[in-house]
Amino acid sequence: MTPADYIRRHPKRLIARLRHLVGISTINPPGDHYGAITAWLQRELGAAGCPARRYPIPDRLLRQVLPPAQRGFPRYNVLGRRRAGPGAKTLHFNAHYDVVPVSGRWRHGDPFSGKETGGWVYGRGTADMKGSIASLLLALEALQATGTSPRLNIEVSFTADEETDSALGAGWLVQHAPIAPDYAVVMEGGEGRNICCGHNGTLWFEVEVRGRAAHGSTPERGVNALVGMAALVGRFADYERRLADRTWRTPEGRTMRPTVNLGGVFHCGEGAKINTVPAHASFTVDRRVLPLEDHTAAEREFRTFVRNAARRLPAGTVRVRKLAENFACFSPPTHPFFAAMAGCVRRVRGTPTRFNVSTGFNDMHFFAHHRRIPTLGYGPGGENCHAVDERAKVRELLASARIYAELMTTFSG
Repeated sequence: MTPADYIRRHPKRLIARLRHLVGISTINPPGDHYGAITAWLQRELGAAGCPARRYPIPDRLLRQVLPPAQRGFPRYNVLGRRRAGPGAKTLHFNAHYDVVPVSGRWRHGDPFSGKETGGWVYGRGTADMKGSIASLLLALEALQATGTSPRLNIEVSFTADEETDSALGAGWLVQHAPIAPDYAVVMEGGEGRNICCGHNGTLWFEVEVRGRAAHGSTPERGVNALVGMAALVGRFADYERRLADRTWRTPEGRTMRPTVNLGGVFHCGEGAKINTVPAHASFTVDRRVLPLEDHTAAEREFRTFVRNAARRLPAGTVRVRKLAENFACFSPPTHPFFAAMAGCVRRVRGTPTRFNVSTGFNDMHFFAHHRRIPTLGYGPGGENCHAVDERAKVRELLASARIYAELMTTFSG
């Protein structure tokens, strides 16, 4: 029996694992149940022939990186290995196990049920990206059960906090864990016939407008921060037009432009009341950075724009605070590793492949940018990521498992 045959015959093994993963509600923030899921993942990797170790993040780093409300939630990363033999190169698979918070009314009630129906598995994290973890675990199990040896050393990391900034997840892993990859697959970003060879970066800012409080019956004595914020937001049309002039054509022939999203979070300060002139108003800015852009220059440009726009405000002061940064990355898909993955996808799916660049960010840049190794993104994907009724298709989960197994057993570097 081949690994592909084993995967075809054991879809229930994959579904059961995914349901278990979804049932552990690893919501981030704050970072719930990381201990439980990483202990389970460590056991599953060992049972699949990939002995693993769990790495707790030191408390001092938790205090440095996390906001006070999250410091009571420990962080862990899991690293497993399977050796192919002396002189073999190393292929690294990575996935994050945290998920975003839940809201809204779900079709099956409980967003952590992992309900399977109509060929789909529903639940938070099924598409982003616990489905990828279930697919890889079945692929590893298939190699173990059929006595098939991979042609490379295999490293597997399951990491924390991708849904925030990855500093204690993949960021910590590439700097501190004993990994030695020659190639990496981050198991999201590409799906179906698409293989991801890059992604946008992010610059996240908070823009704060400060005025002066006064009684609501005498607004002329105060400086209204909300009015100032509204005037500032209105001037962002100029900034957006400037960004729209920059274009980049990706390998799949798509034209990408930098984007900016205002007000994912906006609020007033303490002491707000209907009969008070607001002294504080703030909003967030999500600036997506193209792989061809320089992050330092993009941040400098943004700060210069806000500073110049603030000079024309009625009154008050404006401050910009950078909340987080995730670097863009792009690798021209010319390395034999990309061709090998394309061949695996084509053989399993029977369809031509293409290379895409993701508008969202993921953890590819830690391997491509910091480790400087050929890195691609590929996984089963799904629908309604970060939304109500998130779901993954069983057929795609099984196809990804076969593709992972195919890559491990046909590519030697």
